[in-house]
Amino acid sequence: MAISAEFVEFESGKGADALERRPQLAAALAAAKTQKCSVVVAKLDRLSRDVAFVAGLMAQRVPFMVAELGRDADPFMLHLYAALAEKERRLIAERTKGRTDGKEGGRGTPR
Repeated sequence: MAISAEFVEFESGKGADALERRPQLAAALAAAKTQKCSVVVAKLDRLSRDVAFVAGLMAQRVPFMVAELGRDADPFMLHLYAALAEKERRLIAERTKGRTDGKEGGRGTPR
């Protein structure tokens, strides 16, 4: 396996317009399609924490590999991990909202 390009992005995005808000991800997917190669990400949640987005990539046959899961990760496994990542995103949002509302229990807040 050879790396043809590296794309780094700090922006997050969810929903139908995720690619519009993540230009580096869009560029990586376009480059992979042009070069007929896969996009490799360290963890699935770095690609997306949205089941529909991950499923959409699979439905469009955009090849990607999640290093953490290995080459043999099948669609069922990817859907499962995407669902877990989406749940984690909701939990993070709830904890963050709790902290901004002045509620206790978040990391670094008194209990």
